[in-house]
Amino acid sequence: MKTKDPGLQHPSFAGRIGVAREDITPPAAIYLGNWGAAIAESAIGIHRPLLLTCITFHSSEKGEPLVLISADLGWWKNLEDERFVRNGILKTLSLAPEQLMFCLSHTHAGPGLCRHDASKPGGELIEQYLHDIMQAAIRAARTSLSQAVPATLSWHYGKCSLAANRDLPYKNGGDRFAVGFNPNQHADDTLLVGRITDKQGKPIAAIVNYACHPTTLGWDNLLISPDYIGAMRETIEPVIDAPCLFLQGASGELAPAEQYTGDVSIADKHGRQLGYAVLSVLESMLPANNDLLFKDFIESGASLAVWERTESYPADNMIAKMITVQLPLKELISFSAIEKQWAECTDPVLKERLWRKLNVRKAVGDEQDAAIPLWIWRLGDALLIGQPNEAYSLFQTELRKAFPGNAVALMNVVNGHIGYLPPAPFYDKDMYAVWQTPFAKGSLEKLIGVSIDVSQQLLNEK
Repeated sequence: MKTKDPGLQHPSFAGRIGVAREDITPPAAIYLGNWGAAIAESAIGIHRPLLLTCITFHSSEKGEPLVLISADLGWWKNLEDERFVRNGILKTLSLAPEQLMFCLSHTHAGPGLCRHDASKPGGELIEQYLHDIMQAAIRAARTSLSQAVPATLSWHYGKCSLAANRDLPYKNGGDRFAVGFNPNQHADDTLLVGRITDKQGKPIAAIVNYACHPTTLGWDNLLISPDYIGAMRETIEPVIDAPCLFLQGASGELAPAEQYTGDVSIADKHGRQLGYAVLSVLESMLPANNDLLFKDFIESGASLAVWERTESYPADNMIAKMITVQLPLKELISFSAIEKQWAECTDPVLKERLWRKLNVRKAVGDEQDAAIPLWIWRLGDALLIGQPNEAYSLFQTELRKAFPGNAVALMNVVNGHIGYLPPAPFYDKDMYAVWQTPFAKGSLEKLIGVSIDVSQQLLNEK
């Protein structure tokens, strides 16, 4: 008999896999603009380089590839800039929309990505930087595709306590919430690690899927930084002698307990904490193409159950699907009304909030619901699910509960960005995630239901 413990996940996918990396560190003086309370608007230096990592997957020599890209970037303030970069990649590489997931790490110490900020300090550098990101992604994808080799992708779950709940009730009998460490609420600490090995068993890449806002560095920080992701990579990569690609999980309410600092050493500490957890998971994994099989009972001082390694045969199924999910919208004030408020506002904190609200309002338009894209990839018996919003961790816990025998990677801020997706019970609370989002109560639950249904369909396909 084979173990049913998902912690002993058998190899998930075998195919041709390629890996490549590009440095996307911007000029040090580029516009930051990530915090309304920022002490300055442009950076003065670099903490650690920003990197773009690409992994490509082929199920066979003739099949169409899937391109997975992770970049040390924050979020898209408007859809035009995101589509400019992504559509340029799709067109140049002749990819269909479902073949590409461009994932942002969501660092809050990264450069501004909005060309409308051109008039702000360092904003004149943004347009060229978007071109540079697009070209770096194209180069990385081409290199990855050209250098792909037969390889096995294996998955294993672990734990890391870096993430804490960040919805803290503090006024009006607990109905008003601040965004900060709440020690009284549970935080999903699930860590999913993918290991890619060639035919000789040598690692050629690792994938880390973990849900935790990169908000260690706050408004006092003036350095471009990947936040904790940089030190995480530098902890892992020398050990495995291969690149590590990070996928931000469903972290809507998750962040480090110690955050909002200008001290980059704390970001590095957080990165090492996650990196050591990843190395522990990698060390616990069986060699590629192996599983544990029960052999026999042996009578000794106790009755001993003996399990032995046995050769396994990873699946080569590869299916990509992109669908749109119609999410209901709240009753929203008009774009022109928000624009007027923004133009008349002189408070820098409130003006930043209104600017974000303005871009969100523009993104969803004037309909009663919004067509939100959802990407679901099946790689062997694993699922990679990406969507553009900031879903709460219920998104990942429910999907993993629905598919306990599969590795399930869940990603926020993929191919776009609009707003938060908090659970329905939170909609009667005075909290940032609720008043920021344009989506109505029940939207997260609808996304979860559709994701489960489509994932099951893909897993049923032969």
